[in-house]
Amino acid sequence: MESVSIRDVATTAGVSVGTVSNVLNRPDKVSPATVERVHAAIDELGFVRNDAARQLRAGASRAIGLVILDGGNPFFSDVARGAETAAEKAGRVVLLGNSDQQVEREAHYLDLFEENRVLGILISPVGDVTARLARLRRRGTPAVLVDRQAELTDFSSVSVDDVRGGQLAAEHLLSVGRRRLAFVGGPLDLQQVADRLRGAQEAVRAANAAAPTESAASRPAATLEVVEVPALTVEHGRAAAAELMSRPAGERPDAVFAANDLVAMGVLQSLVMLGDLRVPDDVALIGYDDIDFARAAVVPLSSIRQPSALIGQTAMDILQDEIDDPARSPRRVVFAPELVVRASTVPDA
Repeated sequence: MESVSIRDVATTAGVSVGTVSNVLNRPDKVSPATVERVHAAIDELGFVRNDAARQLRAGASRAIGLVILDGGNPFFSDVARGAETAAEKAGRVVLLGNSDQQVEREAHYLDLFEENRVLGILISPVGDVTARLARLRRRGTPAVLVDRQAELTDFSSVSVDDVRGGQLAAEHLLSVGRRRLAFVGGPLDLQQVADRLRGAQEAVRAANAAAPTESAASRPAATLEVVEVPALTVEHGRAAAAELMSRPAGERPDAVFAANDLVAMGVLQSLVMLGDLRVPDDVALIGYDDIDFARAAVVPLSSIRQPSALIGQTAMDILQDEIDDPARSPRRVVFAPELVVRASTVPDA
């Protein structure tokens, strides 16, 4: 079936092509009766506006490209929702790409967004995309890093202090009497994971340095074991916990800090399926992100909360400022994480 053109609409409505264009783009310049007649012709013919072609002719777009790290993680869904809310207020639309923590997919979406001449890009990168984003900016497409602090001052970024988040998680586990901690997360070259681990390690070192002198038998030093997983998923959390809990009782951790809530959910599933280990009596468990599923788990999960929607909204606002003023200096926004205590670490919470 041949596509219906704007000329076909004009012929059916008995008006000029220019009048149809005005109805589509500047209806205030056309009489209500003519607007009604043109829309009747559009409905009759099934005309669909080719907005992409119109934007290419005009040399501009209303679209913003957003590349998220993991489409299966509700945290990033909330980030995207925040970005969409801010974009809508600015008269923009958001095109979403999920890199799924793969460099090749990330590059594919950056290529696609560049081909479609998006106004700007929001990205939660897998690796170092500085050179690619710099090239895009030289061509007039600004970019803002999301959920990642910019290592250089060249780009704006919106993130959470993940080092502090890791500290909060480990400090909480230590405060409820746990000494054998395990960090489950990965890959460790993912900056967010590395920062959360570093914060936990700092908290353990500080606790040991501050502990009063007493016998090792009465209060052993706190330890933090690192269990790297290939991706931050429920399945990998489940597998890691099964391995940890298969050890003899004295070699098991008494607390787990999962790098995100999906991994924590997998750990919890393994513990529940084992049946003879109780949360938090035998193993305290804390996650990261505070997604909705955390509070709805069979044992509600303690977690480190990030303002996910606000991260997306703030990143979009900054990007819009840079679209309006390309000479504007880059900005870094770092939100503070928040400890949320639930029954997975404190029974009465």
